Amino acid sequence: MATDLTAALAASVTVLLLFDRWFVLAALPAAWVLGLALHGAYQQHCLREGTQEFRRVLRAAGLIAVGASAAWWFVPEAGPLHDTLFALPLTVAATLLLRQARRLRMRAAWHHGRNLERAVVVGPASSAADLISLLHRNSDCGLKIVGVCLTDPAHAGRVVPDGVPSYGGVDDTAAAVRQSGCDAVIALPSPGLEADELRRLSWQLQAAGAELLLAPVLADVAAARVAVTPFAGLPLMELHAPTLSRFPRIPKELTDRAFAAAGLVLLAPLMLAVAALIRLDSPGSALFRHCRIGLRGQEFTVLKFRTMYQDAERRRAEFSALNQYGDGALFKIVDDPRITRVGAFLRHWSLDELPQLLNVVTGRMSLVGPRPLTPDETFALPEDIRRLRLLVKPGLSGLWQVSGRSELPLEERVRLDLSYVENWSTALDLRILARTPGAVIRGTGAY
Repeated sequence: MATDLTAALAASVTVLLLFDRWFVLAALPAAWVLGLALHGAYQQHCLREGTQEFRRVLRAAGLIAVGASAAWWFVPEAGPLHDTLFALPLTVAATLLLRQARRLRMRAAWHHGRNLERAVVVGPASSAADLISLLHRNSDCGLKIVGVCLTDPAHAGRVVPDGVPSYGGVDDTAAAVRQSGCDAVIALPSPGLEADELRRLSWQLQAAGAELLLAPVLADVAAARVAVTPFAGLPLMELHAPTLSRFPRIPKELTDRAFAAAGLVLLAPLMLAVAALIRLDSPGSALFRHCRIGLRGQEFTVLKFRTMYQDAERRRAEFSALNQYGDGALFKIVDDPRITRVGAFLRHWSLDELPQLLNVVTGRMSLVGPRPLTPDETFALPEDIRRLRLLVKPGLSGLWQVSGRSELPLEERVRLDLSYVENWSTALDLRILARTPGAVIRGTGAY
């Protein structure tokens, strides 16, 4: 609220200095905070909701604009209406900017383990273990699991290795909240958590000052695709269909090609230097060409800087026993002896990916999308997963690349790619692009 008040005051003072009128300074700051409050901008967790927060701010601005227009109808003096409509865009821009700055400070604190919301998980051991693993990989989500109450306490060993204590069964949840001092309880889908049990749990948590969060049955669904629709007093969760048609993606394709072309121009000196280093380090071409499967199953040639010796493909059978994915279609070795000295450096900093900008310019790839797979990798996937994955172009960066890359198990990488396809939005692309530099600098899973 103080942040939003500061934004409104700054815009109001600007209007005062420009037009020497006090009306906006006297009325706008209070009206702005009230408008935001009416649209839920001060609810708990509102700063986590990027697109929803944007809508709340715009709706508050629209409400004030309508109010100023109504006041002008009864008091036809142009000054107040003119000043209000002039100040509103400034207020909206300042509010969004300050809120984003606060969100970034919050995420930085969460990443370093500060100001975390503490939660106890209630549900099956396997689901609890998956959730703990997910939160561990996303250290800047602001949530820390401090205990579990399981519907199957005998399987607590699946969770305990992650350093999270088990407080017993579902009936022990209230005691777990008191002992752990947590802020929330996350209930996972389970036959052992019926409606009556959840209702009693919500009453107990209300008395303890903790909130109850219900995880949906369907995982990996973006919040923008979910809406609560009441029927006969029963709140039903409505799941909107994913955006898979090409028309909404036209701006994405145009932007991809424009930014990739600009990147090629700006990075040309660096790419020439890298190519020269590769040729000096080992014999062979500086570029590596490989067949990949793209949009609607079409084959294309992906371009990367060569990071291995020329005979790497012929020597693959020698090291098959070291493949971290077993005997499947995927092939990856930690400290692969076929990688050159320059190649190891390029992989660590993801510089070997730069020639793929040419694939983006030609329309074969996007800046953000699922990982481009080889034909063997593609046809090793189940048919339904393969069909969904091929509805979009593969990307230079993506969800799995910014979530740990090769450190992730194969199932997790497939899940993240499918999650991107089903939940695609421009905001998701922007978040992935914003996380990409950090993933490159950390170098996790880059080998």
